[in-house]
Amino acid sequence: MHGDSCAVPRPSEPELERKLAEALAERLRALRAPTGMSQEQVAQAAGIHRNHYQLLESALSDRRKRTPANPRLSTLVALCRVYRTTVPDLVVDIFRPTPDAPGVEYDETGH
Repeated sequence: MHGDSCAVPRPSEPELERKLAEALAERLRALRAPTGMSQEQVAQAAGIHRNHYQLLESALSDRRKRTPANPRLSTLVALCRVYRTTVPDLVVDIFRPTPDAPGVEYDETGH
């Protein structure tokens, strides 16, 4: 363990995908809020379909199947252009510990 992080068993692949999708969705909503842009405006500026962006902010790739979002790198790059950020800056906050959410360090042994 390091600093403020705690060791926990590695989540299952589907659980990890869901958590990452939810974290990205939260980050996208947080970036959009101060811009005053609608989801449709962000999607249009990024050159993606409005429904696709709505799904990303909902952490989903398919509403019926409830599968977690897993956007292409090109989609992330396009969104970063709109939000005037970089892909590393977009995703690093998903993993960076904050006072409200300490970092998580996975115990590779599963214990």
